[in-house]
Amino acid sequence: MTTPALRRIRIVCAVIFVLGIAGMIISSIAGNNVGIVTTIGATTAVAAIVLLIATVAASTTQLEVFNEAQAQRLERKITALVKSGTDETSLRSVVRDATKLGRRP
Repeated sequence: MTTPALRRIRIVCAVIFVLGIAGMIISSIAGNNVGIVTTIGATTAVAAIVLLIATVAASTTQLEVFNEAQAQRLERKITALVKSGTDETSLRSVVRDATKLGRRP
């Protein structure tokens, strides 16, 4: 999912990348001032970090580890309900139907 804000961040970072590479090449040819080349390189690196953070923050998918933890919690709840007298077959049927409903787009 790409929001307008994320799209703008990606465009700005891409512009900074292109200008940063050109700036490093031009400044190293014209005088080879280490301070200017380092500053432009650091700015390009910061843009890369911003792009990474923005992309990770905007991601909506869960890691597999979190899905496993949720599955274990659900299984414990099912076990507790079965111990309290709920019919396990019908309970698992309800859980299966709820899972199918949740996976629909």
